[in-house]
Amino acid sequence: MRRLVRETRFDPAQLVLPLFVCPGEGVRRPISSMPPHCQLSIDSAVEECREVASLGLGGVILFGLPESKDEEASGAYAEEGIVQEAIRAIRREFRDLLIITDVCNCEYTSHGHCGKVVGETIDNDATLDWLAKTSVSHARAGADIVAPSDMMDGRVAAIRQALDADGFSGTPILSYAAKFASVFYGPFREAAESTPQFGDRRSYQMDPANGREAMREIELDLGEGADMIMIKPAMPYLDLIRMARDRYDVPLGAYQVSGEYSMIMAAARNGWLDEERAMMESLTSIRRAGADFILTYFAKPAARLLG
Repeated sequence: MRRLVRETRFDPAQLVLPLFVCPGEGVRRPISSMPPHCQLSIDSAVEECREVASLGLGGVILFGLPESKDEEASGAYAEEGIVQEAIRAIRREFRDLLIITDVCNCEYTSHGHCGKVVGETIDNDATLDWLAKTSVSHARAGADIVAPSDMMDGRVAAIRQALDADGFSGTPILSYAAKFASVFYGPFREAAESTPQFGDRRSYQMDPANGREAMREIELDLGEGADMIMIKPAMPYLDLIRMARDRYDVPLGAYQVSGEYSMIMAAARNGWLDEERAMMESLTSIRRAGADFILTYFAKPAARLLG
């Protein structure tokens, strides 16, 4: 009877698995705060995608850990960069697997910030060229969707213009339109090796107290040409997912971030929560709030359970 009258449903095709790709061969380096996830060399990422495809997941989103970093984030937009090579390798094996790429600079800069640093401030406008070049290089490599997560003003317009000029007018932009300066990113920064070397990211990521501002940010990104929008994190911002769903008739994603995942896993491993029930209840709450798809580290176990 519960199944018959259930209001909120989801299936594996609405889940996207984040992957952290690193140099080397045969590498599966455990991420201590996010068990059992690992940093993966490209060949290991390809094998991971084999399971992703077999489980019927919606796709993957790629984050890169370059061989070296510099102040210009050159590894982000290098044609032979780690993400670009990973896209090509995955595409050779899986023609129909959806590949989304995170477009940011924090994994590639020596200082760990998402933009060009001038003195001790972030130069918003100078950063736009990096983001545009990165997006084009990902599209050339075979990415299906580019997803800017930097939170620089005007980056969607800059990326759209660059993609169109290079012949990729059909490549959609999934904008991290409302990305908050959240404490829940902690484990991700271990996974992506992207902790800022000074200060924090509050000058460009959003104040968690501001909901109306989030709606303005979404509206601005849609006006610049975003095809899909995302809210990050997910569970602490369910009210904003619902607000966005009610206002904007576009595909809406939510990112169940590393801290949300790690809290549940830590509690489960201490016997304080039932892991499967906590996983499914958390994902259901995000769908119920209005997200069409969810980026989540629970993608594989949830898909197995749903299957």
